[in-house]
Amino acid sequence: MTLKLGVPSKGRLMEKTFDWFDRAGIRLSRSGSDREYAGMVEGIEGVSLVLLSAGEIPRELAAGRIHLGVTGTDLIHEKLARWEQQVEEIRPMGFGDADLVLAVPRFWVDVDTLDDLDAAAAEFRAVHGQRLRIATKYHRLVREFLRDEGVADYMLVDSQGATEGTVKNETAEAIADITSTGETLRANHLRILSDGLILRSQATLWRSRVADYDNGDRQALSELLDRVGG
Repeated sequence: MTLKLGVPSKGRLMEKTFDWFDRAGIRLSRSGSDREYAGMVEGIEGVSLVLLSAGEIPRELAAGRIHLGVTGTDLIHEKLARWEQQVEEIRPMGFGDADLVLAVPRFWVDVDTLDDLDAAAAEFRAVHGQRLRIATKYHRLVREFLRDEGVADYMLVDSQGATEGTVKNETAEAIADITSTGETLRANHLRILSDGLILRSQATLWRSRVADYDNGDRQALSELLDRVGG
């Protein structure tokens, strides 16, 4: 067997992951065209590269089909229930920083905190006869956060497109989404609640707790972790 390392298959996340490993003397590369999902590993023995979407990597780690994977904290926490039992955080990688936040329309001048949002949601239901809608891709994280903060009278609306546009399009009253600079939120006339930070996320190297490891895999894992400081 070989130790399988899953990394994002395209974009800046892939490029930064390649650069991060390259600084440890481990060279990752595609083995074909940009449209092929095959890769090569040089500089260390017993490791093979698997190119996947960042969103697929949590599932593959949890299924034990890859031993190591690079993906965001947000995706691990969102996609894996009881994630600590399935994967182990090895090392944050220092890029791909983003915050999962709750944001409301800028003109909601009286809504600045979660307590304000809870009051606004109760009033919205009393006036409109339905729950206040929050658009998001992160149902598990948002639901757990709002439950812990005591916010009720809302419903989550699935958003797989441009979440920031749902308020303008009148398919939601508020949103919970990932942001790195806040510029897209501001461009869509949205404002983050002062206590609306749900999760800080960045690209992280994870190890599967359920994958099978033979002696060769363990040796390759030990050498790789020594090289990257994990």
